[in-house]
Amino acid sequence: MDLDFLIPVSVLSSIGVTIYYMTKTLTNYYLRKRMIDRGLVGEDAGKLLSAEQTSSNKFASLKWGLIILFGGIGLAIIDPMIENNDNTTMPIGILGICVSVGFLIYYFIVKRANQDS
Repeated sequence: MDLDFLIPVSVLSSIGVTIYYMTKTLTNYYLRKRMIDRGLVGEDAGKLLSAEQTSSNKFASLKWGLIILFGGIGLAIIDPMIENNDNTTMPIGILGICVSVGFLIYYFIVKRANQDS
């Protein structure tokens, strides 16, 4: 199987993720700066800004850890198959299934944590 397309895809996705996080960081900075300039500094504004960050980042490490773990498991399963079947799309399907299982496990963990709290 020819995997030469993975290099441009990974480079473009890395650039996209970098642009996303830089844009998000800059817009958050400008939002906070405008709030301070307009005098909207108080307990309500502080709670709003801190709640936004903590709720979005609470399970981020778990999510990416599970995705990378199950992606690695998928690649380990695919490795012996590549030598035998070069013209099949089965390895891509196996990798997709493994990453999806990682997402589903993450979803159920977050769902259970939100029900408990």
